[in-house]
Amino acid sequence: MKKGAAPSRELPSLEQLPAELSRERYKRRYRRVLRSTVYTLVVVAAIAVLVATIWMPVLQIFGSSMSPTLCEGDVVVAIKGPDFKQGDLVAFYFGNKILVKRCIAGPGQWVNIDEAGNIYVDSKLLDEPYLTEKALGDCDIELPYQVPESRYFCVGDHRLTSIDSRHTSVGCISEEQIVGKIAFRVWPLSNLGTLK
Repeated sequence: MKKGAAPSRELPSLEQLPAELSRERYKRRYRRVLRSTVYTLVVVAAIAVLVATIWMPVLQIFGSSMSPTLCEGDVVVAIKGPDFKQGDLVAFYFGNKILVKRCIAGPGQWVNIDEAGNIYVDSKLLDEPYLTEKALGDCDIELPYQVPESRYFCVGDHRLTSIDSRHTSVGCISEEQIVGKIAFRVWPLSNLGTLK
């Protein structure tokens, strides 16, 4: 062989030909399966993103305004829909953030809060087993307060620190602001499950 010349590839012998054909068929099958797997993963990822943005947004909790129900770092799934009732956890847009609070009263209902933090809706004391402590918190609205049409009165579970519908800077939440109802916690795995 001349110096600098590329080494020539040896042709397989007649005995090696079936093994070489088998190897080539395997390579083609492998490429086909790999291509099919990649296409399937791309389609599944696209569907997951579509579902997550349109029907079931996935949100991470920041802050402590919903403790002890939700803690910082929890990851939850919201379900979009028009129906919200008293006690539901609701995610909504506030400025460029998404906040999570608990729906206390709906359109037209009257809300009153005493100095001890007890909440009355239409003159009935609200049963709140999810709270560890009650507080009037940062409240600058005139009580009793009637919830405007197409709006919801929402407050955090950590009443002492939460800034919510009790304060005029947030106010009642309009239907257009609502992202969805928080239905399920997916992280941490130790607390996986539905939320109430």
